[in-house]
Amino acid sequence: MNLAEIFQTLLGKELQIRFTAYDGSSAGPADAEFGLNLKTPRGTTYLVTAPGDLGLTRAYVSGDLELVGGHPGDPYGALQALAGDLQFTKPSPLVLAGVAKSLGLEHFKPISPPPQEALPRWRRFAEGLRHSRGRDAEAIGYHYDVSNDFYELVLGPAMTYTCAIYPDRNATAEQAQENKYRLIFEKLALKPGDRLLDIGCGWGGMVRYAARRGVHALGVTLSKEQAEWAQEAIADEGLGEFGEVRHSDYRDVVEGDFDAVSSIGLTEHIGIANYPSYFGFMRDKLRPGGLLLNHCITRPDNQSRGKAGPFIDRYVFPDGELTGVGTIISKIQDVGGLEVLHEENLREHYAMTLRDWNANLVENWDAAVAEVGENTARQWGLYMAGCRIGFDLDIVELHHVLAVKHDKDSQPNTPLRPWWNP
Repeated sequence: MNLAEIFQTLLGKELQIRFTAYDGSSAGPADAEFGLNLKTPRGTTYLVTAPGDLGLTRAYVSGDLELVGGHPGDPYGALQALAGDLQFTKPSPLVLAGVAKSLGLEHFKPISPPPQEALPRWRRFAEGLRHSRGRDAEAIGYHYDVSNDFYELVLGPAMTYTCAIYPDRNATAEQAQENKYRLIFEKLALKPGDRLLDIGCGWGGMVRYAARRGVHALGVTLSKEQAEWAQEAIADEGLGEFGEVRHSDYRDVVEGDFDAVSSIGLTEHIGIANYPSYFGFMRDKLRPGGLLLNHCITRPDNQSRGKAGPFIDRYVFPDGELTGVGTIISKIQDVGGLEVLHEENLREHYAMTLRDWNANLVENWDAAVAEVGENTARQWGLYMAGCRIGFDLDIVELHHVLAVKHDKDSQPNTPLRPWWNP
């Protein structure tokens, strides 16, 4: 069997996409808009030794597999088409034996993955136990210390790497990111002279937004490159009196009595087992009556496994864990002293955010490749487009949860109904 025949056999149905391979074989409609082009024997080895998402990712990131019909900075359309077609059957042992004989035994010997791939979970113990300080720092550095210049190309002027909130469907990414900070600022009822702690602050977008409005804002991040960029931006805007970003683990913050605590995109990195101490930390940093807002990616239910699949774990967020918003709300309630006031799902907004980041990558493709190399740029295009499909299909969601710290002797002085503009 040639490679196209093998592909067709494993799929077990008529193709809607086009498959071509380096041996000259092909399958599927000749006029299909989207397809797969297997370019090298190394790509075959990646696919055989790691069936599923991980093998496809290895072959794609290394340049051995091409998604036809899309730009490598935004393969969204091609991934959509492939998602409907790549549902492999389980052939009989006799069929599998024929496939193995046709491929050749050399393709079943594992080879080194692309250098962009993180170590598997079981080999990360040298960096410490899962979610220890050292291992968290390594995981954050893997993803966030790629290159500030690269992030500027992808994220645009907002330099914000969390879900934007679009005031309408025609808003730009920059308008939506500004609106996100505005919404969080209003939900936290911040006013001039208040004190805000923003944990996992990235490049300091929330810190600078609050500082411009007279709020004393402290942000902390485990990424050294983020902290340096943020401090420079704070200085350039003349916000040093109000804003500060530290290169620090949030658990090392010694100050307390904050009027508000925000966590925007950090919960995904904490580990579900650590939620009690995480939410307890935020509670303890608040003054009585202070507010906290947790903004994070979630699953659409509370039963799914928390750990990420191999693609996300090896190529995007090592050690990342997700759970349902019900679990998050329960953990906030269970630490004691916190009352959940409001929650909302912003799933569609993240799909739109990823769309705009992919568009930025396409527009700045040559500069991005020059900055980080083509393989890493391909990795990012694939990851963002794939996650966009996840938000489209409600495989993942994005939730805000707002809570208030109770005082033993008094009720929190919050309005009876939501006080912010939606």
